[in-house]
Amino acid sequence: MTAQMQIKKGRKYDQVLDGARSVFLREGFEGASVDEIARDAGVSKATLYSYFPDKQHLFLAVLETECAQQAEIDFLMDSGDLSVEDTLHVICKTLMTFILSRFGQDMFRVCVAEAQRFPELGRTFYDSGPKKWGRKIAQYLDSPRARAALDIHDSALAADQLAQLCRADLMLKVLFGIEKDPAEAEIDRVASEAVKTFLARYRRA
Repeated sequence: MTAQMQIKKGRKYDQVLDGARSVFLREGFEGASVDEIARDAGVSKATLYSYFPDKQHLFLAVLETECAQQAEIDFLMDSGDLSVEDTLHVICKTLMTFILSRFGQDMFRVCVAEAQRFPELGRTFYDSGPKKWGRKIAQYLDSPRARAALDIHDSALAADQLAQLCRADLMLKVLFGIEKDPAEAEIDRVASEAVKTFLARYRRA
């Protein structure tokens, strides 16, 4: 059961989430305290606990909300204005922007660090982020326009392959702090190469 299914919402629910988001991104899960979250949110601890039984459920709610907001991208699946190649490029750039964002990187670090002690956290991040993106990409690959141009028998596998091509070495550089703010031209280059490699494998002869 997800955090949002367990939590009752009220008029200060979003206020609590906003305060928690800023603290978790600033301090990480372990370093964040309920007192600090309440202060940043401008609410009492009693109000915070009226919505969330503990810090873990609060973090899960922040994670699910943020992933849902940032993953709700229109991939132009029904648009006749873009070619399949151009649409794949949009998908790759959008995905890369998400995974290279401060939110994406910070949440990835926190979830990896806490996954052993807090398995539900890793599952929620996967379901709300990578799994949702995979379904969106696979949905496009199954569309009539994409199928006319691509020879794909397993859209879920192909979607995962495209996502992995997008990560390349750039994700690791950002994750390890080697490169903090990749230039748009670099993101565009990696996206273009990902699409070329993908099309080399799946374009219909």
